[in-house]
Amino acid sequence: MISYHTCPLATLGGKDTGGMNVYVRDLARELGRRGIGVDVYTRSQDEHVPHVLHDLGFGNRIVHVPAGPETPLPKDRLQDYLDQFVSGVLSFAEARDLRYDVIHAHYWLSGLAGLELRRRWGPPLIQMFHTLGEMKNRVARSADEHSPPERLEAERRLLREADRVVASTQAELAQFQWLYKVDTSRVVVIPPGVDPGRFYPIHPDEAKEFVGIPAGSQLLLFVGRIEPLKGIDTLLEAVSILERKGWMARRSLCLAVIGGDPDVNPEKMTEEMKRLQELRENLGLDQLVTFLGRRDQDTLPYYYSAAEAVVVPSHYESFGLVALEAMACGTPVVASETGGLVFLVRDGETGFHVPVGDATALAEKVGLLIRDGDLRARLGRQAVAYAQRFAWPLIADQIVELYHSLTPVAA
Repeated sequence: MISYHTCPLATLGGKDTGGMNVYVRDLARELGRRGIGVDVYTRSQDEHVPHVLHDLGFGNRIVHVPAGPETPLPKDRLQDYLDQFVSGVLSFAEARDLRYDVIHAHYWLSGLAGLELRRRWGPPLIQMFHTLGEMKNRVARSADEHSPPERLEAERRLLREADRVVASTQAELAQFQWLYKVDTSRVVVIPPGVDPGRFYPIHPDEAKEFVGIPAGSQLLLFVGRIEPLKGIDTLLEAVSILERKGWMARRSLCLAVIGGDPDVNPEKMTEEMKRLQELRENLGLDQLVTFLGRRDQDTLPYYYSAAEAVVVPSHYESFGLVALEAMACGTPVVASETGGLVFLVRDGETGFHVPVGDATALAEKVGLLIRDGDLRARLGRQAVAYAQRFAWPLIADQIVELYHSLTPVAA
């Protein structure tokens, strides 16, 4: 597997860490349990981290390949070091006499590396994008949020040249057809999975004690990267509406935002984090909204289980892994009606859909869950049952079948 721009072991909630990291890590572990050895190649971002780690289960490795300075770099500089990265991968494999049956690339930069490795080695290339540049451009609200032209061209090239492309949902498949206008006969739809051994319901009182929520208090939760397309500003505006109606104080309700670095020096803080903290202050929500920063994934089931609702107000999600994790923990999800969330969250069954950017509608659906405990419990039970369809063993079966279809050796 290739995960060029981010390591699957990186702490979640950073600028370039999210669902893709979880996907690569958990799929590799599930394949390892089946005796399928996986090497995950990623760019080294810290010279003090060993270049080879065995943290993905038996038979699997993470290989940190030096390519450019061993420090975090903005994405617009990463393409400059792709050739060096590919050379490092080739050298590592040659030194150990490795032969691979399949190359599975994640994100467009990894796909470009995968094309060159396929040319050198020969095995089939499977591509998964996780997010699409054309979709990000459609929801961008400033020039800084636009994807560069080279990304769009790379995605079109990969859709044409990869042996198979994995789409997370039918929505993503439609986006390939609608926005990229390419032949999709080699696209297969296989959703990401969730680990039911990690994400499962914890008694709310025990979960709240673990995360430090007072007994009798209620919690709304956001988990994800701190960037404009995540729609956190809409969530803050919805909380402001609830506060004006008196619901926040009457129900001891607060919002916790997991992700980003809210406590760094102002000169190191991202523009979006600054903007959101200023918005919180302007809306008078300092006592009601807490930015918790990054959290280890082992603690997320406690936060999900402690919450009355998890809110995913994104302008775009190719899938929405946070929503799936929350549902597996028995927590209803209020999500934007966009992308993969339309397919993942069942409106009125496991949570609710709201129009993108509509703070009033968001406040209405959150308020409905907050004041109706029976509804909350029913949707939570149905969410757990529905999430079991995405258990990693079931999803990995489909991935392995795809591998077998491309290479007789793997079978």
